[in-house]
Amino acid sequence: MNPIQVLRVAIRALLRNKMRSFLTTLGVIIGVSAVIAMVAIGEGAKARVAESFASMGSNILIVLSGSTTSGGTRGGFGSMPTLTWDDLKAIRAESSAVRYAAPQLRSSASVISEDQNWGTSINGVSPEFFSIKDWPVASGSPITQSDIEGGTKVVVLGQTVVEKLYGPSADPVGQTVRIKNFPFQVIGVAAAKGQTAMGQDQDDVVFMPYSTFQAKIQGGLQKFIPGIIMVSAASSGDVERAEKQITNLLRDRHHIAISGDDDFSIRNLTEMMTAQQEGLNTITSLLASIAAVSLLVGGIGIMNIMLVSVTERTREIGIRMAVGARPRDVLAQFLVEALALSCFGGIIGVLLGIFAASWLANHLSWPVLIRADIIVIAVSFSGLVGVVFGLYPALKASRLDPIDALRFE
Repeated sequence: MNPIQVLRVAIRALLRNKMRSFLTTLGVIIGVSAVIAMVAIGEGAKARVAESFASMGSNILIVLSGSTTSGGTRGGFGSMPTLTWDDLKAIRAESSAVRYAAPQLRSSASVISEDQNWGTSINGVSPEFFSIKDWPVASGSPITQSDIEGGTKVVVLGQTVVEKLYGPSADPVGQTVRIKNFPFQVIGVAAAKGQTAMGQDQDDVVFMPYSTFQAKIQGGLQKFIPGIIMVSAASSGDVERAEKQITNLLRDRHHIAISGDDDFSIRNLTEMMTAQQEGLNTITSLLASIAAVSLLVGGIGIMNIMLVSVTERTREIGIRMAVGARPRDVLAQFLVEALALSCFGGIIGVLLGIFAASWLANHLSWPVLIRADIIVIAVSFSGLVGVVFGLYPALKASRLDPIDALRFE
């Protein structure tokens, strides 16, 4: 028999019991669809994490000051001012792996327009901050160095603050807002950033020159920076080198002994993103592995049904052998039946998996990414399951004695 004839006979045999054939493939369908859906969800989660970190800026290091200790209780990094404005100048001048360095001073206050008010985060920054965060203005102009030097009362509003004070699609450039009873002119609106990986709204913010912040919002600490230092490495490959340079520079400037602990802390956002990506990879692999177990269960179901089919069709096998069918023809027929069942289940599973992933994306607002290579692997694996678990029934059928098969009732 040629392959086309074998396929035609196999399909005809499967269509005799349509419901049984469908139920046989159900395990494969569930396994393939689960694998595709789980991987799609995992890839979407990784893409969201990468997007969130990208919105926070590229190649970023965050330098925090030291911690206080009172009554044996440590306050955590940032609770004791140890970073100075001279430290910031030194990082800019002496760290070759650093592209930008900027202070970020933070407080909370109500911003009042003519008829609305909104409590938000007030940030004192320098022009380099927007370069570090890769954060352009959508309208108006950004904070400049002359604003820093002159301590001008100007602000750049985040999109959320604009919506709360002026409504959607408003352009408040040129308007005046009041913060702690001081009037500030709106010179720009920052481009929308969205939420961070931790769910924080980055657009719920107001920016002003850090010199103005110290003079009008929160008094300074003389030579100490009452906030953090944001640093951007020259490139992604320079992040670790920049971290080492800053560490060595600050330890030297703060006269910390070789065996002494740092009185500052450096957070590497790239390492945080990598750690989250690795965790998501592990979870995705685990979910896909659990889903793949359904394929094995489906394979066992195929083997059971094929064994039943061999028993039911023993006389048919004997007749085929009596009229000239060779054992390998019988073997091929039953193998093709098992392969057809698994591949049919695999194709339906792919469609169901894509549908399930799309449904989750629409109803849970969660991004999903369908990977073509996973689809190919899942369908190929389902076919392999059919061949492996169909081999024993096919061998059993091909080894039947024709005379005994014809006598079978």
